[in-house]
Amino acid sequence: MGVGIMKRVFISIGILVLICFGGLFLYNVAYSEGEADGYRDGYDQGNIAGQEWGYGAGHIEGFRLGTQQGYDEGYLAGKADGYEEGVGAGYEEGIEIGYEEGVSAALGHGYTIKDPTYKQAIKFLKEDETDKNKFVEDIYVCSHFTRDVCNNAENEGLRCAFVEIRYSDGGHSIIAFNTTDEGLVCFEPQSDEIVKPVVGKRYYKCVEPKPGYRYEKPPFDDTIVDILVIW
Repeated sequence: MGVGIMKRVFISIGILVLICFGGLFLYNVAYSEGEADGYRDGYDQGNIAGQEWGYGAGHIEGFRLGTQQGYDEGYLAGKADGYEEGVGAGYEEGIEIGYEEGVSAALGHGYTIKDPTYKQAIKFLKEDETDKNKFVEDIYVCSHFTRDVCNNAENEGLRCAFVEIRYSDGGHSIIAFNTTDEGLVCFEPQSDEIVKPVVGKRYYKCVEPKPGYRYEKPPFDDTIVDILVIW
């Protein structure tokens, strides 16, 4: 084999060796960079997934604990408020029953009447059905409504007044309670509406109509000239 050929062979082998070592070096460099990039990508994805799972699980647990604590505190507060209201209601009812039983025991017979609170007067009128009666000219008129409500109130132990409203030509009758907390309060027995009669004022303007109802102006002069309260 000639020297020239041998030389070319050695050169070729050297080039191959350099290529192999260079390729191995580049492989190691690329491997290291790829590993680092993969680690960063994997870390980021894993971190995001972990945060999402942790937030979801934490939110569920926090909601459960918050709900339980809120329920417990709300229950205790509601229990306390309910107890306080119950004591107040029971105390008032107890006074009423005790008063009636005490009067009955002291008198031994008959019955007594008392002035109601404003709330008791409203409750009585709401339960009383006299306002459902039909007005019949010359047969069942305002005075009959007033009489029946007064009698029904006294049967319930409540003092009720017959109030005569006088006009210059005619008149009208309503009821009144001398409530223990709001003073004298008048009512229209035909409709249970509150009335605040004033001498010199038209009666229909003294009536406080119920919501959605308008008290009509009468065809006659209903200016009040006198008010007579009869107990």
